[in-house]
Amino acid sequence: MHDGGSVAGHRLTGRVRISELGTWHDAVAPDGTPSGLLRFEQRLLADPAARDRLVAAVGADRRLQQGGHSGLLPVADLVTARGDVWLISGRRAMPTVAELLTDGGRTPDSGSAATILVETAQALLTVHAAGLTHGALHPGTIVIGEDGTAMLAERGLLEALRSEPTSVERDVAAWSGLARGLAASWAAGQSAQLLDRAAAMAATRGLSAARDTLLGGRDLLPAGFTTRERLVQTLHVWSAADVPTAPPPPAVPETGEMRTLLDPGVIRAQDPAGPGAPADGSGMRFGPGVPVDTTAAQIWRQGRNQSTQHTPDLRGHVSGPAAAGRPSKRRTAWAGSILLAILIAAVILWLRQAPGLALEVAKVDVQAPKKVQGCDSTAKIVAVVSTNGGAGTFSYVWEQSDGRKIHETQRVESDTKSLDLPLLWKVTGTGSLKGTATLRILDHTATGKPIQDKASFSYKC
Repeated sequence: MHDGGSVAGHRLTGRVRISELGTWHDAVAPDGTPSGLLRFEQRLLADPAARDRLVAAVGADRRLQQGGHSGLLPVADLVTARGDVWLISGRRAMPTVAELLTDGGRTPDSGSAATILVETAQALLTVHAAGLTHGALHPGTIVIGEDGTAMLAERGLLEALRSEPTSVERDVAAWSGLARGLAASWAAGQSAQLLDRAAAMAATRGLSAARDTLLGGRDLLPAGFTTRERLVQTLHVWSAADVPTAPPPPAVPETGEMRTLLDPGVIRAQDPAGPGAPADGSGMRFGPGVPVDTTAAQIWRQGRNQSTQHTPDLRGHVSGPAAAGRPSKRRTAWAGSILLAILIAAVILWLRQAPGLALEVAKVDVQAPKKVQGCDSTAKIVAVVSTNGGAGTFSYVWEQSDGRKIHETQRVESDTKSLDLPLLWKVTGTGSLKGTATLRILDHTATGKPIQDKASFSYKC
């Protein structure tokens, strides 16, 4: 927990949620509007290059945002404050779809699920058109706004901090898994079949076709779903419920140590066009075989041209002839030789790297205690999940025969081919019970469909 009551003028409320990147805090902006702050885990920033990649990723989102593209959780700033790095969002960063999935007693309807899928598909299409990817799409990175709109959060951040390979295909597979998960959790009958068809369409024909499948099947969804009333009602109930909070921080005034990382010089230095790209942006391409000047390309070019030649670097120094003076020809030639060697080495390294393997869950094996459990005991049930060794995040749900459901997501690092998912089932009172626990893997399966296994134990007191 941060040691002060606010960061960059945003007052922390105490409500938090844990992310793969750090801790999200609910906050109130200086003008009184809701906001969100993500405090990154310091271990993820141990490599100086990770911070540079983070600045580049956040700067890319800012350019899309400034170009009028919605669908992403809006970024207000990226700052350092008292030894931590914070991402500040212009809207609340909670709840996520994962939090609403976990809250099984207040379930939105299939219309809400379809709305979320349509909006996230459209947002991903915009991201992909700009030559970018999300890289970590799952229920925990989709934020539901106060009006029921779905926004993608943490776009490109996991890839930036961990330097993990990603691709459009991985985003599409993750969206397909999301559709199947929502079909299993929030829909039934024809509505569930519609969401499953959209998932299959994404895998075979892409997100545009999947989105159109949902729009064309609106007659199979509950009446009035386009107003998002059911989803907004769920949000109101969620907001009033008990959620994870941190102790209220002491009211310590800001000390002036806060520094933004998104000044014009930083954004320009991390231009996605990369070193050596033409200054007019003519070397940029958005999509294979598309030589035309796309809207996304115009956005990137406008963002780059807004920077002047005399801009501060990461240390606050000013670049350009006025600050550095005119370099000698010998120095210029020497620097050019070094730069050329670095570029050649980088190209060789890039060519030798194999593309990252996408995560696929092959099977699951659930094991329960064979010994009869005694009075007031806790049965430990373990599911052994086998994968193909790829990196990614999958969603799963534990279902107990007493009606309890636990929805979670699990991050899997590359080269991990087996992991355990434990479940603790506490039973009290006199009598006997046969408890059955079922684990369902909702997405990223080898077959493309949810897979499951179950096991039972006996209790006697």
